[in-house]
Amino acid sequence: MQVLLLADVEKLGLRGELVDVARGYARNYLLPRKLAETATPARVAEVRRREAQRARQEARTVEQAREIADVLGKTVLRFEVKAGPSGALFGSVTPSDVADELWRVRKVRIDRKKIELAEPIKRIGRYEVPIDVFADVRVEVKTLVVPEGGELPPEEPPEEPEEAAEPGFEAVAGAPTAAETEPGF
Repeated sequence: MQVLLLADVEKLGLRGELVDVARGYARNYLLPRKLAETATPARVAEVRRREAQRARQEARTVEQAREIADVLGKTVLRFEVKAGPSGALFGSVTPSDVADELWRVRKVRIDRKKIELAEPIKRIGRYEVPIDVFADVRVEVKTLVVPEGGELPPEEPPEEPEEAAEPGFEAVAGAPTAAETEPGF
């Protein structure tokens, strides 16, 4: 006998599946507990139509999420906050603040729960804030936290280590180099 499952049944199938079971199992267990219903051609066609519609909707939603992610990837959020001389904020920048700023700047609504800050931002600086737009769509939004009326210091290139002229000798400021002390120059 074919039945359409109305709920997930362990070792049998998931909700919405069409399964073959013994007539007694269906009549004595599945049907009285409303875990399944008899599979009629009309009901099976309705379930198939609903599954196809759900698949189309999800594909459309993923496409929209990718478009939103593209927009957010180009966005740079700027927060002007009160900060002390050491760069510590008087307060913090939270996921709610980021969501509000995204709405103000780009008119994109993002649930604050999808903004993954491990902890609120409490120092001035440049940050990459990860946002889960959809199940498999994630984007990093550039965020600048600057003091009120001020600017962030420019990004410093990594310092190059000083090279010694010969191993074991250190350069001394003001001391003549080997080329300066050799005769014939």
